[in-house]
Amino acid sequence: METKRTNKDILIKGLKKMGLSVVMMFAGPTLFYIATTNKDKFLYIPILIISICICLAAGIIAFKGLQTIMDSMFDPKKKSK
Repeated sequence: METKRTNKDILIKGLKKMGLSVVMMFAGPTLFYIATTNKDKFLYIPILIISICICLAAGIIAFKGLQTIMDSMFDPKKKSK
């Protein structure tokens, strides 16, 4: 009986997604703070909308990245040689 192994290519893709989500998790709230402290500026609404979209995208990408990492380890469709 052969032991199951992690698919390293899929694992790398998942780690890249997680890295991108970490960057977005810092960028989104930072932009949100900048937007809410400068309510009198003319770019208040666009920066606020962009920051909220970045925060939502960070959560979605983190979920997809974690799902990809788990698929690389526990994928039942994986063919073993």
